[in-house]
Amino acid sequence: MATATNPSSGSAHRGVQPLRAGQGHSFLLRKLHSLSGVIPIGAFLLEHFLSNTEALKGPAAYAAQVKFLNSLPWVPVLEWGFIFLPILYHACYGLYIWSSGKSNITYYPWAGNWMYMAQRWTGLIAFGYIAQHVYHLRFSGVRLADHPGASFAKVHHELANPWMLALYLVAIIATSWHFSYGLWLFAAKWGITTGDKARRRFGYVCTALAVALITLGIASALAFLNPKYKYGWTESPSAQTTQSQLQMPIVAASK
Repeated sequence: MATATNPSSGSAHRGVQPLRAGQGHSFLLRKLHSLSGVIPIGAFLLEHFLSNTEALKGPAAYAAQVKFLNSLPWVPVLEWGFIFLPILYHACYGLYIWSSGKSNITYYPWAGNWMYMAQRWTGLIAFGYIAQHVYHLRFSGVRLADHPGASFAKVHHELANPWMLALYLVAIIATSWHFSYGLWLFAAKWGITTGDKARRRFGYVCTALAVALITLGIASALAFLNPKYKYGWTESPSAQTTQSQLQMPIVAASK
């Protein structure tokens, strides 16, 4: 981790500091923090981006994907054990690391140090939006696990607000950057990419991954606002799914 070291001390070095053994609990917690960013959080992020691309096919395809995910066995265990708790740990320990260290852009304005700062800020943006997004879609309004046909309309209602759409697009960029650069750091710190040449080449791969995720994310977001899907229903909602919950007409979408 970069620290604010005065250049006169001559102790600053380029490159990525490896994770070193023999540092007690701090070493273990940092290892878990680094690993959790890739598995399971990174895996969930990729799955979430790919699942959202079903919106490009229309409400029926998106509802089918939501229904499939909620039909998996032990969904609460999967959500809390492999999504919510790992994200909470990764975010909280990331904030601790941030609060206990400083970037050295003042003394050493190299690109790596700007990326260090960007990694921290994009992580904060991503965590804030994820918390809001999960609460809105998972814990408020119509329960999508019981009414997957309402999923397209619920996301549409959220993104129909220009401010929420802008926040969503910013969050997509921040999350894509955070994961892709975090993957590069993971490979460097765990000794997967050794040497400047290997790290530079993997950097191109991670940059391409970030661009691909941003493209998929933006395309999926705009699909929810496609005017040809006027209502977004794929099934008749139950009596509990009222117009006030989604602020959209309760009618079945034409196929």
